[in-house]
Amino acid sequence: MVKLNQGITFKEQNLFREKRQLLVKSLRNKGITDEELLAVMEELPRELFVDPPFINRAYDDTALPIKCMQTISQPYTVAYMTELLCVKPSHKVLEIGTGSGYQAAILYLLGAKVYTIERIPELLNNAKDIFEQMGFKINCFLGDGSIGLSKFAPFDSIIVTAAAPSIPNRLIEQLKIGGRLVIPIGSKSYQTMNLIIKHTDNNYQLIEKDTFKFVPLIGDNGWNAEN
Repeated sequence: MVKLNQGITFKEQNLFREKRQLLVKSLRNKGITDEELLAVMEELPRELFVDPPFINRAYDDTALPIKCMQTISQPYTVAYMTELLCVKPSHKVLEIGTGSGYQAAILYLLGAKVYTIERIPELLNNAKDIFEQMGFKINCFLGDGSIGLSKFAPFDSIIVTAAAPSIPNRLIEQLKIGGRLVIPIGSKSYQTMNLIIKHTDNNYQLIEKDTFKFVPLIGDNGWNAEN
């Protein structure tokens, strides 16, 4: 079971539980069909991952600001991307862009062995504190996520939670045969969600999905931090 923050009252816990149920109902109505994923999102307290000024909006289906001018993604976006990954228990999953830690926690509760990389120390440390509080064994790394984490490759799937200008080939190289990469590709204004399925070392399938808006992926295979 997920541990709730001891600073949240029993009344607030019940209120948040009801809001989680309503959120999951809305996600189902928007087309999310993975019931295991929906069950995890109904269990996981998103209020622990948002900044205190926004705690009462934790279950609005919207992105919210977090520290360092970053965001915690809209719950629908999290569900959409996770469903595309087709995560199975014991899968090894790389998340690029730890951010608040919410996405990594969902992957962990789905039974994945999660590796997450973040370039901003403050965000990574905050997420690690939450994981420790909840007893989640998630492998956390500080660095340039746009180049992946080749030391621990290959991965069953890779999820990129920031917008890239193009598909980083180094990430495809770090997928297992049959592995999936989910990544938003486009301009800094808006992006198309891409699902890449690796069939052989030299061949992959690219499926373009819906349009979203993410913060930019900064790094050697992403956007320049100054632009």
